[in-house]
Amino acid sequence: MTDPAATGPGPPGRSMLNRLQLLVTRRLDGLLQGEYLGLLPGAGTELGESREYQAGDDVRRMDWPVTARTTVPHVRQTEADRELETWLAVDLSASMDFGTAEYLKRDLVVAAAAAMIHLTARGGNRVGAVVATGQRSWHLPARSGSRGAQALLRAIATVPTGVPGDVDLAALIERLHRPRRRRGLAVVISDFLTPPHAWVAPLRRLGARHELLAVEVVDPRELALPDVGVLDLIDPETGQVLEVQTADPRLRQRYAEAAAAQRAAIVAGLRAAGAGHLQLRTDRDWLTDVVRYVASRRTARRRGAAGPRAGAGGRPRLAAAGAGGRREEAG
Repeated sequence: MTDPAATGPGPPGRSMLNRLQLLVTRRLDGLLQGEYLGLLPGAGTELGESREYQAGDDVRRMDWPVTARTTVPHVRQTEADRELETWLAVDLSASMDFGTAEYLKRDLVVAAAAAMIHLTARGGNRVGAVVATGQRSWHLPARSGSRGAQALLRAIATVPTGVPGDVDLAALIERLHRPRRRRGLAVVISDFLTPPHAWVAPLRRLGARHELLAVEVVDPRELALPDVGVLDLIDPETGQVLEVQTADPRLRQRYAEAAAAQRAAIVAGLRAAGAGHLQLRTDRDWLTDVVRYVASRRTARRRGAAGPRAGAGGRPRLAAAGAGGRREEAG
């Protein structure tokens, strides 16, 4: 099977997209079973029946009338929404036209979009996207059905490449707020190279209403420099050229330390925003990383649905919710 990078630079063609969709369908359908693969909003919005409180339940769901009548703490259950609306925020800045391993970063952006569309565009669910390059942006309305999904992926994949300039990631995320949409899934696909202080606040606001997933795209040369002598480095977003002597071990160490600090800041920012975090690297099998992430989310949700055991004495104990009244959940 041809992988996403096989077409080289530039937007992939129709046959390439068909092969990519076939690859995604075969791998994900073969390795993950079930109609919804753990990416639906878990709690839902429609009220259901009451049940006894269990340690770890969201205290905002307390059913006080039933609690007062029975003298036993109860929470009101909610039913999951039957239809999911998913929105993708896709960063296709010039820094995505970079790759030193199996793929370009842009290839992984398209592949991530294909996987998210495949995982969520079922059963009448709608998927839409906002896409930005260094100079302009596109709003792709949410559509349902396989044809709508294919048209959306084709539109994302054929955005012009090599456009100079940097994407305002905060503004791109803000576009998922307008107009106000029903509760659903929001996926931000980017390399998150913009300083976190610029995008953490809008990402946190987005996560307050929607299930939130951040897909981070990384190339190994962004983490460490090889010892290859004199190297000309070009900033794809500004065109600036810098000559670097990579044989200098101190330079390589400073670069690695700065890169590690940058990645730590990104991880901290995503955690502060309450986002799930999926990292895709150009030197790894991206589909395997997607499968592992979704499988881990499904496992976490099953454990959460089962609920923790009661405290000593067999009686459930009230527990405070996480910061801001929300339950904390690992990404």
